[in-house]
Amino acid sequence: MSNNKYFFAVDLGATSGRTIIGRINGDKFDLEEVTRYPNNLIVQGGHYYWDIFALYFEIIKGLKEVARRGLEITSIGIDTWGVDFVFIGEDNAILRNPRAYRDPITFEAMDDYLKNVISKKDVYDVTGIQLMNFNSIFQLYAMRKEDNSAFNHAKKILFVPDALSWMLTGKEVCEYTIASTSQLLDPRTKQLDERLLASMGLKRSMFGKMVMPGTQIGVLTEEVQELTGLGAVPVIAVAGHDTGSAVAAVPAKNEQFAYLSSGTWSLMGIETKDAIINDLSYERNFTNEGGVEGTTRFLKNICGMWLYERCRLEWPEEVRKLSHPELQGSAMQVEAFRSIINPDDKLFAAPTSMIGAIQQYCRETNQPVPETPAEICRCIFDSLALRYKQVFQWLKEFAPFKLEVLHVIGGGSLNKYLNQFTANATGAVVLAGPQEGTAIGNIMLQAKAAGEVSDIWDMRRIIANSLELVRYEPTDEAEWDKAYEKYLKITTNK
Repeated sequence: MSNNKYFFAVDLGATSGRTIIGRINGDKFDLEEVTRYPNNLIVQGGHYYWDIFALYFEIIKGLKEVARRGLEITSIGIDTWGVDFVFIGEDNAILRNPRAYRDPITFEAMDDYLKNVISKKDVYDVTGIQLMNFNSIFQLYAMRKEDNSAFNHAKKILFVPDALSWMLTGKEVCEYTIASTSQLLDPRTKQLDERLLASMGLKRSMFGKMVMPGTQIGVLTEEVQELTGLGAVPVIAVAGHDTGSAVAAVPAKNEQFAYLSSGTWSLMGIETKDAIINDLSYERNFTNEGGVEGTTRFLKNICGMWLYERCRLEWPEEVRKLSHPELQGSAMQVEAFRSIINPDDKLFAAPTSMIGAIQQYCRETNQPVPETPAEICRCIFDSLALRYKQVFQWLKEFAPFKLEVLHVIGGGSLNKYLNQFTANATGAVVLAGPQEGTAIGNIMLQAKAAGEVSDIWDMRRIIANSLELVRYEPTDEAEWDKAYEKYLKITTNK
């Protein structure tokens, strides 16, 4: 590909978004951030919403900038967080801003649905998806019960990346990886399950045509072309779920790897040819999400850096002014394993005060209560690494191959302390990078659609050629094994 042709990636997270351009030069690629912007959660009337029009505006703004710079865009791809969706009315207009997955209406909906509609085991047997209260199925159920006007008048339901692609092209699709997060999809048939839809009064026709990553959705509408100054640029359905794009960017040499997508959420898993749905995966609440080229991302959601991020917001200004390495370095001076929590305890889902929740957990489990930012930070990092050890051990039981290495991708790949702790706890070699895994995967899938790369292993080869990964070897394993016994005792008895 000539090096003046670019792929345009929209990478949206739950707190911020970016537009990025990337290009491939031989066996390497490069990226450049075009725009960055906040993704603000709107709280109104006791509910949480996303501003879908603000996100659309920012995409248009990024496209205007590449047009201003005279860059030739080969295609556009959009990835976002999972589960959330947009209602489209009979007049082909958005009915209202979409609810956010942290909306409190979902807190009781899952238990209600599983008790009164379809059993927990039956839902899992169909979908293979980790049961979490904010999954799309329970959001939709809660909206139906509250007689939500947007739900009642919806002609179409589009997941967030598909809705943004629709706003650019006018074409309605249901991209496979993002649909798989909904707990409405059967990974065996790779289609939305009619029985689950019917349980909420929904029909398959209300969702777009199922498409796989790498499919062209359409081209920019004449309206968008006029707004941006671009031509009829194709919009590609990449792996619309950001973790799907991130896992596609893991620079692995073969299938014998586990991954940890480390950010607000930590997602640890393996890539398999088929879904793993059995009594043990149900008991341990693992999920089977759609991957690239028909693969399955068999993984578990772990609370992740949400704990640290929320505490940081509460600390005094002089602490918030510290860089991450400075604050985290101070935590390394604190006694190890003094206080341990289960990062996935319900206390930490959406507390008024994260610091207070951590202290409450420690009091309830008769442990020393962390007080200083350093003590709290050390508690979080120790506990995350021990939780990673637990999930990694489970993955070794499920994997149809030997796990040789753990790839850490995403923003957390820069956290040298947690990466070393993860190697120590799991006993595995940790390879950290890339930080920009989601954007890289998005761009590489566009490159595949354009015929510039052949398959996922060709993508991964180019990514590995373009990066220098940081290697962490396990140390102090006996000390971490002893700490793990303490972790199991505390988390099992709580």
